[in-house]
Amino acid sequence: MSKLDHSSPSDLFQSGKKETRLFAYLCAAATWSSAAILVILLSAVAFKSWGWFDWQFLTSYDSRRPEKAGVFAGLIGTFWMISFTILFSVPIGVGAAIYLEEYAKDNWLSRLIRVNLSNLAGVPSIVYGILGVTLFVRMFGVFGEGGHLDSFIGWKVEELNFWGISISLPLGEVVLAGAMTMTLLVLPVIIIASQEALRGVPPSIRHASLALGASKWQTIRHQVLPAAIPGIMTGVILSISRAIGETAPLICLGIAAYVPFAPGGIDSPSALIEHPEGMLQAPFDYFTVIPIQIYNWALDHREAYKGLAAAGIAVLLLMLLFLNGIAITIRNYSNRHIRW
Repeated sequence: MSKLDHSSPSDLFQSGKKETRLFAYLCAAATWSSAAILVILLSAVAFKSWGWFDWQFLTSYDSRRPEKAGVFAGLIGTFWMISFTILFSVPIGVGAAIYLEEYAKDNWLSRLIRVNLSNLAGVPSIVYGILGVTLFVRMFGVFGEGGHLDSFIGWKVEELNFWGISISLPLGEVVLAGAMTMTLLVLPVIIIASQEALRGVPPSIRHASLALGASKWQTIRHQVLPAAIPGIMTGVILSISRAIGETAPLICLGIAAYVPFAPGGIDSPSALIEHPEGMLQAPFDYFTVIPIQIYNWALDHREAYKGLAAAGIAVLLLMLLFLNGIAITIRNYSNRHIRW
């Protein structure tokens, strides 16, 4: 017979209390140790960046002289890339999740898609970089050995021009190629998180809406989707945070670390007013991002560049906090206004 068969109820109760207390202590230790590591890392970044993180650093382009180097090109490039990544990934990801959860039949094809989405969410980011450079930068080499449109159609065409916008084919190492590569990277996370959010809406909400005469799309649009927005925004927060900090796919794309200009020449509000066509040209212009600049500075053996790298990390963290704050605000607002 086991030891428990000879134990009294009071002994079992005391044993359970000890195990519960031990488990609570282990969980608290894991939580506070993680918080302590985070504080240490943030303190180290703040200490290293002290004296380098200033207005001149934020408004200057990169330079071979550390005292004149700045993160402005990376800041603008990151803004453009993340803006297009959000523009591409959120509608496609949420739309795919709605189709898989609300419209698709439960057959072998839909199950295969769901399994592959789960697998794609765990694929290393460098694989997406290889796919991006093949698909978006080189376009599978369909334009011949020269890699440009002129070698494919037989006469000299350096670039396409539409309404003053110069578009080179293949795209090359431009903002649009980076954004579409990042879209491939974050789409599985957004789709899976959106599916879970839609699945978490009680079926009774759908049944009640349909019973009152609403169509399937009206039910999704006015009842299911608003209720699922908090969960969807959580997936968007996680995926966009990952995209901002990714370096490997962009290095694989060939994105330069030293870029002394902003995409489209839009480096100030006055430039936007004087050259509005720059807004249309920016997606097809060369760029850099903050993680690549940080990586480049961290590799430099000079001590001054370590301070620049720490200052770049501080800028990246602030950018992450800003974007996450916007997403959390939207999520909390949606939570307060769910009409059930």
